[in-house]
Amino acid sequence: MNQDFKIYWRLLSYLKPFWGIAILVFIGFAINAATEVAVAEVLKRIINAIQLKDRNFTSLFPLVVIALMFFRGLGSFVGGYYTAVISRNLVFNIRQEVFAKLLKLPSQYYLDNTSGHITAKIMYNVEQLTAASSESLRTLVQQGLITLGLLGFLLYTNWRLTFCILIFGPLIGVLIRKAAKRMRKLSSQVQDTMGDVNHVVQETVNGNLVVKSFGGGTYEQERFRATSQENLRRGLKMVVVQQMNSPVVQLIMSIALSVVIWIALRPEILGDVTAGEFVAYITAAGMLSKPIKALTDINEKLQRGMAAAHSVFELLDMPEEVNKGTLTPNLKGDIEFDHVNLTYPDGLHAIQDFSLSVKAGETVALVGRSGAGKSSLVNLLVRFQEASSGHIRFDGIDIQDIEASALRMQISMVNQQVVLFNRTVRENIAYGQLENATDDQIIAAAKAAYAHDFIMSLPKGYDTPLGAQGLNLSGGQRQRIAIARAILKDAPILILDEATSALDNESEYFIQRAFDAAMQDRTTIVIAHRLSTIENADRIVVMDQGRIVEQGTHNSLLEQRGAYYQLHQRNFEE
Repeated sequence: MNQDFKIYWRLLSYLKPFWGIAILVFIGFAINAATEVAVAEVLKRIINAIQLKDRNFTSLFPLVVIALMFFRGLGSFVGGYYTAVISRNLVFNIRQEVFAKLLKLPSQYYLDNTSGHITAKIMYNVEQLTAASSESLRTLVQQGLITLGLLGFLLYTNWRLTFCILIFGPLIGVLIRKAAKRMRKLSSQVQDTMGDVNHVVQETVNGNLVVKSFGGGTYEQERFRATSQENLRRGLKMVVVQQMNSPVVQLIMSIALSVVIWIALRPEILGDVTAGEFVAYITAAGMLSKPIKALTDINEKLQRGMAAAHSVFELLDMPEEVNKGTLTPNLKGDIEFDHVNLTYPDGLHAIQDFSLSVKAGETVALVGRSGAGKSSLVNLLVRFQEASSGHIRFDGIDIQDIEASALRMQISMVNQQVVLFNRTVRENIAYGQLENATDDQIIAAAKAAYAHDFIMSLPKGYDTPLGAQGLNLSGGQRQRIAIARAILKDAPILILDEATSALDNESEYFIQRAFDAAMQDRTTIVIAHRLSTIENADRIVVMDQGRIVEQGTHNSLLEQRGAYYQLHQRNFEE
């Protein structure tokens, strides 16, 4: 319970900047509550006026009703509008914070969580936070003021009768507490299943070509139906708890009201109470059930929002990428691996006692069967993963002492899976830190990557939007744009995950020439798949199970007739 209080207090801290608007909310709902209480008082006066034949008040009555409705509407609008202002700003601010956090989380987080669950947190769960903060506070202020106003009126009119109603308060409290525990659990499950639904949608959208070509539509439809049905089932369970909670509270309130009416109708109790006072009292007591029902419904909003708050704050409190380095050197390109090990959380030993020195300007090709640890080694260089032990040094400086973004700015990467954004060709080449590049620089990089000619043949040249993932380009064209991006970055270290095996001969020819251009005067680490790059490398490092088994030039390794020779014979198909 203490933990819940801390989380709720933390959530409310996001509302602090809006205290000025909150005053307007309070004023609006105070006016609204005053009109609710005034209804009972007006009823008392109209009945008494009719009995006493007071024509002055009865003729004013229509104007009083119009005034009441006007101020009721005004108060409700002011309170409701400014609550929405707070609510939408709250979602906006927390979304910004969650997105900023996602950019700082280590790569392992993205390996451990599906994109569907991650986007559900930022889109669905953050939205639910308003239920626990602004929405529940709105109901609490609006209906709470009405309840206090009516209770004040009842106590003022007849305090003895009012205590008969208040006796039932603890019983309502126990019911609300029991329902709260159940709704919290179900809210968490609804949010988890929403992540599952989101995951299926994203996988199907991203893999739509595979789904169509392999006839997976029926399977994906069934998978979507199953996850949606689970979400529906959990949601309906929550509705059952919520819908049962309100009628039970209403029943208790009606019992309390019946007891009050029964007692009030005793002549010895009524005494000299006028008809107007009696009707006003019973009306006010009857009006209490509506705000109390609304206040019990807060429970559902509160638990829904608290479950979301747990999820969102858990993400915000996750340890960020370790970045204690302070140095921002201009690297020449010397790289040294010193007894480096990398063990994954599942116990897999990806890199084992790996030692290697690469001199500035040297081209080193990493070869080996799938799973040999080549990609893991590259991930260590850009600190997408952290070494379990050992040291990696750039120009003699430990990688941990270099500020992460300063390090990454000096390493260009062309990955096996090219990532392009739904922007123009120009914006894809001059991405991120390169956005201020001139047109001449962008065109020069594209020419060096043998991409300029095909870009100019596109409908709008460099201003052609590439669409989602750039799928309206061929594989070779996408890769050449990625190479142009790497050339424009002009970093002293270049990492190439060559991946030309799926390309046609013409594309491979252009890409090989683009690679040659990109590798000029740079330290280059190539994860090699084809012989052409390997034969031209200054040194070839053969890896197996995270270790170096052989290294040397192409000719010297062939003469050894060892692991490289066997790979060469199989043309690296393994």
